[in-house]
Amino acid sequence: MDESALKGKKVAELREIAKTFGLKNYQKMKKAELVQALMKDDEPPKKAEQAGGEEVSAEPDHVMAGADTAEAAEKPVHAEPAEATSADAAETSADNANNADNAEHAGRRSGGRSAGGRKQAASRSKSGARYTKTESVDESEKAHGEPEIRALHEAEAAQNETDDASTAGNRHAARGSHTDERADSRTDDRQDERPQRTGRHRGKPAPDRSDRFEVEGILELADGGFGFLRFNNFLTSEKDIYVAPAQIRRFNLKTGDKVKGICRHPNDGDKFGALLYVVTVNGDEPGVAMKRPDFESLTPIFPNERFKLEDGRDLSLRLIDLVAPIGKGQRGLIVAPPKAGKTVLIKKIANSIEKNYPDVEMIVLLVDERPEEVTDMKRSLKGNGEVIYSTFDELPQHHVKVAEMVLARAQRLAEHGKDVIILMDSITRLARAYNLVVPASGKTLSGGFDPGALHKPKKFFGAARKLEEGGSITILATALVETGSRMDDLIFEEFKGTGNMELHLDRKLSEKRIFPAINLNKSGTRREDLLMDQDELEAIWYMRRAMGNRDNQEVTEMILDNLAHTRDNKTFIEVIRKIKLEG
Repeated sequence: MDESALKGKKVAELREIAKTFGLKNYQKMKKAELVQALMKDDEPPKKAEQAGGEEVSAEPDHVMAGADTAEAAEKPVHAEPAEATSADAAETSADNANNADNAEHAGRRSGGRSAGGRKQAASRSKSGARYTKTESVDESEKAHGEPEIRALHEAEAAQNETDDASTAGNRHAARGSHTDERADSRTDDRQDERPQRTGRHRGKPAPDRSDRFEVEGILELADGGFGFLRFNNFLTSEKDIYVAPAQIRRFNLKTGDKVKGICRHPNDGDKFGALLYVVTVNGDEPGVAMKRPDFESLTPIFPNERFKLEDGRDLSLRLIDLVAPIGKGQRGLIVAPPKAGKTVLIKKIANSIEKNYPDVEMIVLLVDERPEEVTDMKRSLKGNGEVIYSTFDELPQHHVKVAEMVLARAQRLAEHGKDVIILMDSITRLARAYNLVVPASGKTLSGGFDPGALHKPKKFFGAARKLEEGGSITILATALVETGSRMDDLIFEEFKGTGNMELHLDRKLSEKRIFPAINLNKSGTRREDLLMDQDELEAIWYMRRAMGNRDNQEVTEMILDNLAHTRDNKTFIEVIRKIKLEG
């Protein structure tokens, strides 16, 4: 093949010829390198032996220098040291360049150009293509004829191409498509040339996929738009996982979402690991979370689906089913003096819900509680119930944060159409914690209580509702009375009437060891007709009328005695109806 004919052709024509010859990496070569490669492919380069035994190349020196540089750029990183000499020289030159050169390189990668750029950089920017250079640029580079400058330009071009190939490769990997042969070759070059990078990317190893693991936690959003997956009672810990704002916006994630995904361990200098992929949100596909409605936009209705607590011959649960039935979405207040058996009652309700309704998400929230009570509650639950707690020796901020995270968790589940029940002990202690946390409003109620501290506890208790679109939040919270604290009495008075179900415990009954110590005359449920059938409703009304004028202790003892002599509530209702008909 005639060398002069090849030199007379343009770069694009030479690349077409190189493509037909099957040359590798022809798109990265300049005109002189293309001519040299085509001549080598046509026939071996001719060499003349001198009299002294030395070999002289048949090509000019500046052409051979460019060819050597191209060969060094084509060789992998793990090639012999002699083959990578030109690339090493280029990297050394780039490292020794001044700050202006580094700024020029960064400006060229981002599409801009620094004020002190070289003539070659200006020519490349005007040409509009990073990999295709005009013939005039090739001629000017040939005129320079300095190997170090040419090697520096080669390293710059290889760095630019490596960065672009890396970005394009990531986009193709995300789309699951690698059909472009050019993109594939660039990806291979990126892997080979990674240690030759200059600047902040020099020597950075490829990401290690072996340190990735699966994680599942509750999301808490921060003010900056990012978030963390919490694990230990929703409080901050070293095991938390960072969630980027882009993932939060993409999947419409909110505080309280249970996110399952793939994350990595912290890098050097990082405090937390980072979430890489989202697998599920609240047990559903991420697409479900993207389309879910907001909790505030859902329609609350009266509870019309009943929780049957009756379990064997336990009289406490049977009595609650009769005098104060609980429905899905109930907002119940358990009014309890000290030592009246409220903790035991909550434990029995939790075990019954676990056994009879395993699909219901149950959370037992213990605020400002004794540590031994927390341990006992954890051990009593055998199913999928979750115990979230804060003990009395912790800061008030912890009590508040735990309660708010539980509320957010319940709201996210309700948005997905799921039924949630929260058993809380106690809302009085939560209001006390808010009284210490909220800013002072300048007004003080009886017992030193700030009126502004009532808003958040009422918001928590008011979140209980049955949703017309599906899902529900049921809250059974205890309110402390007869403690000798004027603040506790004030809190109870503020919450009285806000619930649609009240269960009053009697201290006099508990002192006489009559359990369950339930005051039947004060206990009841609003709109109980939506939860009971007609026969059961009429029997309960008849029982209340018959016992209305009697002493509370006498009524409770009589009802408990009759319950103990019947197998279940259905049999008890039949006995009452028979007495009614005979009377």
